[in-house]
Amino acid sequence: MSESDVCPICGGIGYVLLDVPVGHPDFGKAIPCACQEQERMDRRLNRLQRMGSLDSVRNLTFETFIPEPTHLSAEKAHNLRRAFETARAFAQEPEGWLLFTGAYGCGKTHLAAAIANERLAHGQPALFMITPDLLDHLRATFSPNSDVSYDELFEQVRSTPLLILDDLGAHSASAWAKEKLFQLLNHRYNAQLPTVITTNQRLEDLDPRLRSRLLDRNIVDYFPILAPDFRAGFNPSESDLSTLNLHRDQRFETFDVRRNDLTAEERANLQDVFRAAQAFAREPRGWLVLAGTYGCGKTHLAAAIANYQAEELRADVMFVVAPDLLDHLRAAFSPQASTSYDQRFDEIKRTPLLVLDDLGTESASAWAKEKFFQLLNYRYNAMLPTVITTSAKPGNIEPWLRTRMFDVNRCQFWGIIAPGYRGSRSQRGKRVPR
Repeated sequence: MSESDVCPICGGIGYVLLDVPVGHPDFGKAIPCACQEQERMDRRLNRLQRMGSLDSVRNLTFETFIPEPTHLSAEKAHNLRRAFETARAFAQEPEGWLLFTGAYGCGKTHLAAAIANERLAHGQPALFMITPDLLDHLRATFSPNSDVSYDELFEQVRSTPLLILDDLGAHSASAWAKEKLFQLLNHRYNAQLPTVITTNQRLEDLDPRLRSRLLDRNIVDYFPILAPDFRAGFNPSESDLSTLNLHRDQRFETFDVRRNDLTAEERANLQDVFRAAQAFAREPRGWLVLAGTYGCGKTHLAAAIANYQAEELRADVMFVVAPDLLDHLRAAFSPQASTSYDQRFDEIKRTPLLVLDDLGTESASAWAKEKFFQLLNYRYNAMLPTVITTSAKPGNIEPWLRTRMFDVNRCQFWGIIAPGYRGSRSQRGKRVPR
């Protein structure tokens, strides 16, 4: 040991005697020097780092994050940019809690790992743990071969200067797991220790004790990330429920608005509906209902609206056929479903622009009626842009839905009087499929 390495307090022997009067309980007692305490703390932190999950996300830094992907709508790109800036500011000066929520692959883990990597790059402690891994490590301490006791490990995790807990809610929901996570986070909450949490769960589905703390705006900066899964491949902004990719050829420029098999009245009506659909595509407000016989062009116009919004304005659009929507909801009840029913239903009812094709061709069961009422009543009250196509006669539409469709303050109802296009003289004279 060089002279410069010798501790000026203890002279390198590792302990000091307290300067207390004779008779004091600590008189003559040797206690560890601060240099030894710091060394022990460093060893504990290094052991925690080895136990943590950061090695697998070393490449997830602020430099490798794309804060404004080109495939996102303006709203979601702005939201993601703000999440990026929030995470970077927290990494500079961690205070309170930061909670990121969002779908799988939306970027929340990348931002959480970037915070940890940034702190470590500046010589500051940070522990990044995936929630199920943390619980596994705690369980492993009960093994006779464990080199660390449960109490020691738990204390180190709960008191670490900065804890990043990834994927809260992905763990087994056993009573023991719930209790350990509550004890851990409740301690950090009461001590106001800097903590970053990510979850793809709805807050309503978490332990109520945790939820009440996560919603405390005095301590927690809650940031929902709106971006979809980055790993979804082509057009990741489109939901997996949407079948818009099957209607790529159905655009305004491929719509035959001058059909030569129509009467003057039918052609004028079709041109009026065409202009209304174009106007809605440019500025969607409220509802647009397109009614008419099979093959009259209503699905083509609905798809043209969706394609314009998705490609020209990069908006989020869900195009779904009514019976298929019900099948997706039923499938969410399966034990093998990767998305819960509540998450799936929320995705549909809150999507910025919903195109619901062929309403009225689905099973008219009480359950189906109830789901469509919940969905459309929500979108009606929230004034969310919605396009509906139907072949049903107005008198055959459910009364609750009919009153909304004919509300002129919130809905445009267009009946197409033209006959079906498929097989008509106009179609036979065209090469472009409809």
